[in-house]
Amino acid sequence: MLQLLITSLARLNPVEARVGTMAPQLECNTPSHDNIPSVFRQEPFRALDLHEITVNKLQHLFSEGRLTSVDYVLFCLERVQKIDDYLESIIELNPEAEKIAASLDDERQRGVIRGALHGVPVLVKDNMATWDKMQTTAGSWALLGSVVPRDAFVVSKLRNAGAIILGHANMSEWASVRSKKYSTGYSPRGGQVRNPYNLSCSPFGSSSGPAVAVSANIVPLSFGTETDTSIIGPAMKNGVVGIKPTVGLTSRRGVIPISENMDTVGSFGRTVADAVVGLNAIVGPDKGDKFTLSPSRHQEDDYTTSICTKTVLNGAKFGLPCKGSWDLVPPDQKKVASRVFTAITDAGGEIIHTEFPCAEERIPSDGNWDWEHGDPARSEFSVVKVDAYNGINAYLSELSGTDVRTVKDILAYNNENRGTEGARSGDHPAFPSGQDNLQEIVQSQGHKTESYYQALRHIQKQSRSEGIDAALRHVTKDGNTIELDALLLCDRKGAGQQLAAQAGKAQQDP
Repeated sequence: MLQLLITSLARLNPVEARVGTMAPQLECNTPSHDNIPSVFRQEPFRALDLHEITVNKLQHLFSEGRLTSVDYVLFCLERVQKIDDYLESIIELNPEAEKIAASLDDERQRGVIRGALHGVPVLVKDNMATWDKMQTTAGSWALLGSVVPRDAFVVSKLRNAGAIILGHANMSEWASVRSKKYSTGYSPRGGQVRNPYNLSCSPFGSSSGPAVAVSANIVPLSFGTETDTSIIGPAMKNGVVGIKPTVGLTSRRGVIPISENMDTVGSFGRTVADAVVGLNAIVGPDKGDKFTLSPSRHQEDDYTTSICTKTVLNGAKFGLPCKGSWDLVPPDQKKVASRVFTAITDAGGEIIHTEFPCAEERIPSDGNWDWEHGDPARSEFSVVKVDAYNGINAYLSELSGTDVRTVKDILAYNNENRGTEGARSGDHPAFPSGQDNLQEIVQSQGHKTESYYQALRHIQKQSRSEGIDAALRHVTKDGNTIELDALLLCDRKGAGQQLAAQAGKAQQDP
């Protein structure tokens, strides 16, 4: 999506757009510290400038013995202590991080390298279960003290890849499903995540903590979840690269869910290459998530082989959806986007205005994100509230050490703790509408009624054959069809991205 290109180009040196084989020169070509307030600047570590360091550069430093994983973990922890009081991007740190780093350093000394993430500290969103000394709470005090039965599948893959789980990142409580009106990035347990570029601006989306921590140079990589725009939105707003995988590419087992039809786990990085390395580590089939086993879900062995230089743009055809998307972009943002368009066309690419045929019906007239748009038989939320009831209840049923077993129990806890949890309108400024969505989720009782199936069929058809697929198969005024390679979206309101969320799993999946 275009906003990812914009933020990538703002951070990337040309060499970082691919996985290089030559050792990078760390002391040069690093982004400038100009215009960064002193409190946020990173001081050199043993004469090494680690500002905006990439995973590839870290691995070279590790292999050359100029830096150890223990060194870098301590460096990251010091960074947390220095700046995270301003950002509140982290909800909890792993007390065993240094010990794990030492163990991975020992493996490296013995010649055992697990892969590109060996010894690299990362953060995971607080809705991904970690079976360790940390809590998994989705930002809610209600789950404090609960014990998960196992690591989330993606967390276990990260550990096997040699990544160090430095901590849990803050998030919108219950991944934004609890309220119609809420402060995005706020959780009672973690506080308010703030945008590092402007502390008064929204960090946008429930995965704001993971995005902000990467943007602020706390960690090089983090992992978030998206039901609808919760990876793409924070990546855009906080100037990082976010990858929202197609549903079924990454497992959701052990992740506090919202919708089985739309949930996915993805990565954040400061460069495209880093985000792809993160994706590589978590992709794979899981018998605990049937959508990852679908015959239609193709999973590459190595996504880094697809990272290329700008030469691949020569001859590429990009579609720019207008109605409900580009047409609603403010002039100042269009100026920024146009510079990227120029870079694409200068490299030999072509940008063609196209349309989502479903735009008039699927996208609100103001272009604002709205998963309740449409009547119940056409609304995304008709699907979400049923899926959330069944999914959250199933997740809670496996926990020990807690009396919270159902969504109804969450409602009751919030009512008993109104001061912190904002159960009713007026209780808490972060939740102006109280917990109205949770109430509707409970009222649904998880029943997959005809209205549920009508809504699911409708949003999938509209977002696929009448949405993304149709826009990619552009028909000119003279009736010719042009097969486009990709779509460019730069609408900060998220309307175009909502179609990708609603499209969900592959059409032929059960």
